[in-house]
Amino acid sequence: MKSRDRFVFDTSVVVSAVLISSSHPAKAFRKARQIGDILLSLPVAEELNEVLGRGKFDRYLTREDRERFLAAFIHAAKFIEVTERIVACRDPKDDKFLELAVSGQAACIVTGDHDLLALHPFRGIPILSVEQFLKSF
Repeated sequence: MKSRDRFVFDTSVVVSAVLISSSHPAKAFRKARQIGDILLSLPVAEELNEVLGRGKFDRYLTREDRERFLAAFIHAAKFIEVTERIVACRDPKDDKFLELAVSGQAACIVTGDHDLLALHPFRGIPILSVEQFLKSF
């Protein structure tokens, strides 16, 4: 049996997927869940919780709906313990996605963040835009 691919999605892509179900990020997120596992670490989950809790998103989805999504996502994701600290990104807050991808042996990182995209590939792990992911997988 073939093992499932593992994917890392940065926070902005996940938030876009949650808020606008017809968006390209939402399509990429659904596709990744169908064909593989989405990886999650404690630092990534904490950031996602903080961002989804912001009041500015109330006009898109209720706080309760965002909380339900987060609970379901945490339950469905493959939780990875980060085994290596990485300092490589221009924005140090983005290093957690590199750490997750390396520790979880991800097939790729999906992001719209230019600081992460500039590192493509990182230790052999492709760093793809949403559009590149949809074309590649």
